Amino acid sequence: MFHGHHDVVFLALSLAVAMLGSWTALDLFRRVEGKSGSERGIWLGSAACAMGLGIWSMHFVAMLGFDPGAPVSYDPALTLLSLAVAIGATAVAFLVAASDRAGRLQIVAAGTLMGIGICTMHYIGMAALETAVSMGYDLPLVALSLVIAVAAATAALFVARGEKGSATRAVATFVLGLSVVGMHYTAMAALNLEPVASHAMGAMVAPPYPLAFGVAGTTMLILFLALMASLYDQRANTLAALEAGGVGYWELDLRTWNLHLSREGKALFGLPADERLSYADALNRIAPDSRAEREQALRHSIATGTDYDVEYPLLNGGRWVNARGRAVVNGSGRPVRMVGVVIDITERRRALERIVVSERQQRLLVDELNHRVKNTLATIQSLSRHMASGASSVEGFHRDLEGRILALSSTHNVLTRQGWEGADLAEILAGTLASHPAERIVLGGGSVTLDTREALAIGMVFHEMATNAARHGALADPQGRVEVSWRLERGAEGEFLRLDWHELGTAGETPAPRGPGLGLRIIGRSIEGELGGQARMESHPGGIRWRLQIPLRARATA
Repeated sequence: MFHGHHDVVFLALSLAVAMLGSWTALDLFRRVEGKSGSERGIWLGSAACAMGLGIWSMHFVAMLGFDPGAPVSYDPALTLLSLAVAIGATAVAFLVAASDRAGRLQIVAAGTLMGIGICTMHYIGMAALETAVSMGYDLPLVALSLVIAVAAATAALFVARGEKGSATRAVATFVLGLSVVGMHYTAMAALNLEPVASHAMGAMVAPPYPLAFGVAGTTMLILFLALMASLYDQRANTLAALEAGGVGYWELDLRTWNLHLSREGKALFGLPADERLSYADALNRIAPDSRAEREQALRHSIATGTDYDVEYPLLNGGRWVNARGRAVVNGSGRPVRMVGVVIDITERRRALERIVVSERQQRLLVDELNHRVKNTLATIQSLSRHMASGASSVEGFHRDLEGRILALSSTHNVLTRQGWEGADLAEILAGTLASHPAERIVLGGGSVTLDTREALAIGMVFHEMATNAARHGALADPQGRVEVSWRLERGAEGEFLRLDWHELGTAGETPAPRGPGLGLRIIGRSIEGELGGQARMESHPGGIRWRLQIPLRARATA
């Protein structure tokens, strides 16, 4: 009894075939994720064929390196049957592993089935061996080979479901390939050979190297083509995802400066998909002011190996793009090409410009608001001081101060609604006179927008006039009314507002004040001191008339 001879060259060749088959199968299995229908079935079948063919070829190459001490041949039918068993068992196992509902028990069951299939393939292949030597098996070693096959298959399925990175797949490929080869040679160690009495033992037969390398080469070629198909699918998926996101892909050959630009990238440059774009053409489509900066950034990236990341405007259309890339080096470390993406960032640039303008306006608004708040506080402080000196009672002081603060607050509300960019004159007037019956108020004039300084000053003037009318003037008489009219006029020194406040319907002539009270001082200080205008009050039978003339620094609408 003897165990035959194994050629070490065939052992190494079978290990290489097993590992390539494992790597290819795991890579093809990854393509199943996200696929459906017939496309999913194609990738599942490809992964199963790669795994089954790799295991079968490993077994066949290893068997070609086995010398039982007598000439050998193989039964074609059994040999093909062993291949079919390997692919079939792998296909069923991968089908189970690819299911989203498969749990640990299902994966273990599928791995067990796959391991039994691999073992069955091996022993069918052994049965296909025709030689003058009688073969028997050591059952404990046969059982061990089955355990190894089941363990290797189950591990492969768990790795196939969870494998994400290349490093993990490389380790899994090495372990799986080594396990498959280990199963084979464990099974071969279980083989006991007995020479047949009628046949004398011959000399060792030379191993069939051409056939072994032919089978291994053909298998590797098939697996290599499968890998290329997987890479092509991955590239197609990547380009489709880039195009779906409006991202163009580009490659630049640094030896010839030939530029390849994807369809989406050409669209960003305003080119049809079938038109070629050279590197010089691409450079000429960039705004002249940005060409030197972009070229300098590209040269720096090539020289230093840093990432290329620039933003520049295109020559026509006012569009902005962001080009990103990285140099790819050859084996000697020399950069040979650049690969990257190009993105339309026009909207992002416009949004950034709007943010910058908004922040600038906000800073101006905050500065203006801070200035106005200080002025308002100073006004309130001055009012309280003057009111306190002439107040007849604490209650009267509180009432008058509250009324003037509310007048300021009302004007502030109007300004706030307009973003502190201005206030409408009619809106300020309507707010000031809102507490009086509408039929006793007549307003007439065009739309006039006041700036913040004018609005605050005129708002305070309107409050003083309305308060005086309600206490002593037309609004104190049940028959009285107030008519306010205004218009814009242009004079030699620019545009000014002419406003008439006319109180009518009082029982008799309203006497002019004997002295300049606080209200009159506020009106005079606001119109003449603050705004540089003129304020004149006229008394007449049945009421009074205020004539205001105010120069305007700015107006929105007239």
